[in-house]
Amino acid sequence: MARDGDTLTTRQLNRALLARQHLLARSTASLPRALESVGGLQMQYAPSGYVGCWSRGEGVTIARVTRALERRQIVQGTLLRSTIHLVSARDFQVLAAGTRRARQEWWRPAARARGLAEIDHEAVAAMVRSWFADGPLERAELLERLEAEGVPRAHWEGLAQWVDLVRVPPQGTWARRRAHLFASAEVELGPSTATEAEGLALLVERYLGGFGPASVADLSSWAGVPAGWFEPVLAALGLRRFRDVDGGELIDLPRRPIPPAETPAPVRFLGTWDATLLVHARRTQILPEAVRDRVFGVRRPHSVNTLLVDGQVVGSWRIERDRVTVEPFEAIPAAFADAVEAERRAHEAFAT
Repeated sequence: MARDGDTLTTRQLNRALLARQHLLARSTASLPRALESVGGLQMQYAPSGYVGCWSRGEGVTIARVTRALERRQIVQGTLLRSTIHLVSARDFQVLAAGTRRARQEWWRPAARARGLAEIDHEAVAAMVRSWFADGPLERAELLERLEAEGVPRAHWEGLAQWVDLVRVPPQGTWARRRAHLFASAEVELGPSTATEAEGLALLVERYLGGFGPASVADLSSWAGVPAGWFEPVLAALGLRRFRDVDGGELIDLPRRPIPPAETPAPVRFLGTWDATLLVHARRTQILPEAVRDRVFGVRRPHSVNTLLVDGQVVGSWRIERDRVTVEPFEAIPAAFADAVEAERRAHEAFAT
């Protein structure tokens, strides 16, 4: 059992992350609760969120995820690092409040570079919110209305930093993957009084709960929020403190699992852009540096789907003609061959 002040090995951090992401044992919680415990799932591409839910949840089916989206129990929209995330309806507006100012500060220099510096963001946002009063709107109609009001189409990317937009099913689901139907979170989920301080506190809870132990820099990278903004929140928490093998400080919430390094890790399939593989989780070596460029490439718009064996990426996978095909980066050890095939068949049954 890890104690405060201990130095945690890479293997311990690997197992801690797997445990908290429900990749050691699938969660039996509801989809909203499971998403809250893992800090949400990145979901630019709809199927990746479905695969992420299935890999982490017991008895998850495509229909179950779609039904939760249709019932607004879970929602997808622009949040962390100005990217699309799938989170619980309870979390969405609070996380949006915690990241909004950072997202807006990110967009302002981008807007200047695109010749959009003169746009009154607040006025445009108020106008767009009024359009959603009568229901969802397709992206094409929103762009036409913006142009009619003299707002360039290039401002579309910045709009979601001021208006809390959510994707509306059936668009953005497994069956209808093009996510071009939008609504305001205020209409879909109800008015919110969440403050930035409340949002920052929830970001800390969700990140450390799903990815800890971690550094403050890791938290900042994941959230897309400057590290200094978290200082008041962190100072008020009774955090545990550890060291990594390089002597860096790691923080954690109390009573969160840190399994022994020798804990077995089952085979798991992950979708594109799974957050366990991103830079903030690099210390766990779920994605070995030797294969990083085979997962993330400068010529690809997204990462490849990945296969975990013994807690590390060993290959990729794809679906072709209703069959899940595994492409190992190198030979998979014989001891894991049966487990890979069993999980491949289970994934095939889920996906096809």
